[in-house]
Amino acid sequence: MNRRAFVSGLAIAAALAGLATVPAAADGKRVALVIGNGAYRSVPALSNPPNDAGDIAAALRRLGFAVTLITNGSFDEMRRGLIAFGRNAAGADMAAAYFAGHGMEINGDNWLIPVDAELKRDTDAANEAISLQSVMLQVSSTGSLGLVILDACRNNPFAAKMSRSLATRAAATNNGLGRIEPVGNVLVAYAARDGTTALDGDGRNSPFAAALLRNIEAPGVEVTFMFRNVRDDVMEATRNEQQPFVYGSLSRKAIYLAAPPADATAPKQANATPAAAAPALSGPPATPAGRIDPALVGTWEIMVAGSRGQSRWIWQIMADGTYKFHAEPFRSAQSHEGTVTFANGRWTLHALKGLRNYSDAGSYEIHDSTAVITGKLGTGYWKRSVE
Repeated sequence: MNRRAFVSGLAIAAALAGLATVPAAADGKRVALVIGNGAYRSVPALSNPPNDAGDIAAALRRLGFAVTLITNGSFDEMRRGLIAFGRNAAGADMAAAYFAGHGMEINGDNWLIPVDAELKRDTDAANEAISLQSVMLQVSSTGSLGLVILDACRNNPFAAKMSRSLATRAAATNNGLGRIEPVGNVLVAYAARDGTTALDGDGRNSPFAAALLRNIEAPGVEVTFMFRNVRDDVMEATRNEQQPFVYGSLSRKAIYLAAPPADATAPKQANATPAAAAPALSGPPATPAGRIDPALVGTWEIMVAGSRGQSRWIWQIMADGTYKFHAEPFRSAQSHEGTVTFANGRWTLHALKGLRNYSDAGSYEIHDSTAVITGKLGTGYWKRSVE
């Protein structure tokens, strides 16, 4: 089998195995609803939410979203805005809802609070506030991603003055928002994890909004990694007093809010130093000492579907920066050897024997006995061999 046949077969196998990483369509429909409530009428005002919402709305527009912005929204304005947003979100590639202001858990349900809410009793929430569940429902029918971002976990003055009905007297209102379990392709990001409160901040933006604005337009960063960067920025800014949290589980498909990587292959690692563009290879590159992540040393295998059925591909990664590859059955893929590097979430490979002038590169993650390896042809899930 020559090099062309090997690469062609690998691409087909990756596609059949469902391993190809496909970025979100750049020209897909994107819609967003952004709400910033600060001028509350029954409790002290919040200074930052209108600023946060305006700045986030501008960033989303630059990312190609059609944005509806509501500032200091009443219950009726928020309700009507959410209904219209849901209609626009149906069938969109991405739909994002952002809310800054007061939010709270009441008897197990989470509520986003309009500026005209009074909430004298816990039972008033259904008639004066917007349920988080209804927001999640509006973004659930998208093709790629439904995203809800809540900077709504501030220490809440409504809870202190609210009386509880006799039927729910034992169920207190908690600080912040309660834990949720989104389903489907929905992610929900809290400025502070469930049961804790977030800071409004002393500057123009809250610590969470400031971190989000620094990261949301970064190109080449997959959405889940983007929120990891936001988390680290907020914890650093608040000296670990506030920990953002993301709820939901997505498929292996890479999703980008900004532009995907130039090679359209893999998400960047959170906090990883961007890799410089590699020069054209005229010969095998040198493998610097110590460039093999110790966690990758050993034998790994992956099952790959092909036109003749499944085959088992085995990679041996040595501590000296060399590798050996073979497949079972033997004829399912060309055996080869060469040099490899694994360090700081990035890897490179150059074949020296078995394949001529073949090189590859990408990113990697390690999860116990599994390694997620992404390169030119997609994403593969290696498992440590028991042999």
